[in-house]
Amino acid sequence: MICAFLLLSVAFLAPPLQAQEVSSAPAAILRGLDKLDGSVTDIELATGANQDFGRLNITLKDCRYPKGNPAGNAFAYLVIRENGKDEPVFQGWMIAAAPALDALDNARYDVWVLRCKTE
Repeated sequence: MICAFLLLSVAFLAPPLQAQEVSSAPAAILRGLDKLDGSVTDIELATGANQDFGRLNITLKDCRYPKGNPAGNAFAYLVIRENGKDEPVFQGWMIAAAPALDALDNARYDVWVLRCKTE
């Protein structure tokens, strides 16, 4: 019990990480899963473009990566709408290294970011 308390104390008292400089990429690679039939689809999406995936329409607003490290952790701002609905079912940043942190909540589909595409 005391060890857990000490670990939590150290975590809360640690100095914050410095902000990292980022670059924007012209495109992103996403992965979609149709949970009904188990099919997985990789989706290449240019910034500002949209693409259908099943009954979803995915729009990429931005994809950012650590400056000088395109293979580093990707952050993508996505707007995902279900066909026939005006309100997005997801709108926000998805992080490649932590896909469950801010995930699409859909009964049939999962969508997550793999990486930014710089070329």
